[in-house]
Amino acid sequence: MSKLSYKDAGVDLDLYADAMARLPRWTHRTYSPRVMKLDGGFAGLFRLDFPGDLFARKYEEPVLVSGTDGVGTKLKVATLAQRHATVGVDLVGMCVNDVLCCGAEPLFFLDYVAMSHDDPILLEQIVQGISDGCVQADCALLGGETAIMPDLYAPHEYDLAGFSVGIAERRNLIDGKQIQPGDQLLGIASSGFHSNGYSLIRKVVFDHAGLKIDSMVESLGETVADVLLRPTTIYVPAMRKIWGHYRVKRPVHGIAHITGGGLHENLARIVPDGVQLRINRDSWPIPPAFDWLRQLGDLDLEEMFRVFNMGLGLVLIVSPTHASVIQGLVESAGLSCFPIGEVHEAATGAEKTAWND
Repeated sequence: MSKLSYKDAGVDLDLYADAMARLPRWTHRTYSPRVMKLDGGFAGLFRLDFPGDLFARKYEEPVLVSGTDGVGTKLKVATLAQRHATVGVDLVGMCVNDVLCCGAEPLFFLDYVAMSHDDPILLEQIVQGISDGCVQADCALLGGETAIMPDLYAPHEYDLAGFSVGIAERRNLIDGKQIQPGDQLLGIASSGFHSNGYSLIRKVVFDHAGLKIDSMVESLGETVADVLLRPTTIYVPAMRKIWGHYRVKRPVHGIAHITGGGLHENLARIVPDGVQLRINRDSWPIPPAFDWLRQLGDLDLEEMFRVFNMGLGLVLIVSPTHASVIQGLVESAGLSCFPIGEVHEAATGAEKTAWND
């Protein structure tokens, strides 16, 4: 009787070594001089006080801000399409965009990849996407973990989790408490569905409509895979334009990352008592992909707004005297930005958000 090995249990250590050898090129391209070398270590090291680094020196009372998230069932779409190089961008975007909402700038990122079996090429594609996202967010891919669990995941399936750490000056932290009547709402465009609502999307597209991953969406001029795998917009460059312009007193009173739950749920999380955000629903163009999905599944418009970002991935609540300047700064970063509403006084217990009739 032959002796059993780890490979017999579904984990091939030789393939794992091959996979690990492929990753440094993608992590190292995200490093700044503040990443400290640690040969053979079990963690990543990042300096906050690198000599001569103006970015580090400008903080008097630095506060670390952390966020974690995943990509959800968008991964199933990636598996159907056999495209794995963009979901890593989604992973980074979902985390760093949350960190931005506190007024912080991302410093570094960690990832967790769980797979059904060793697959060096697949892992490299995933990590390449994570690296691309970190380059967009100007943060270091400081480390990660790969877990091979053949009995937990179906063959060829995997899951992702990400962890972002940023930094903010204590006096510049944004928590929504400064939101007041008269403030303006600026919505920054999304690239599409981002990484939310994919259980509903898959139900509509594949189960209800019977489309295939390579089916052509004539109204959009793209395949289903093209539409559904467009990566999440990373808003770090736009926000850094704002932070760079307003170095001392920042006129941004609130920021909401519009993810699952849509505009109302995500904005309500940051609104203090005594005020209400009134949103003009016709003040920005809803991308055609949302109209396509709505018609394909005969979905109610209110349900669409409850589930999806509907074309706005980030909403800023800003001082009215600075709204036009901030809009210009965002647009200078290559993103569309729309005035979408304003803040009004409200009675205690009133809804935090409402459509502006």
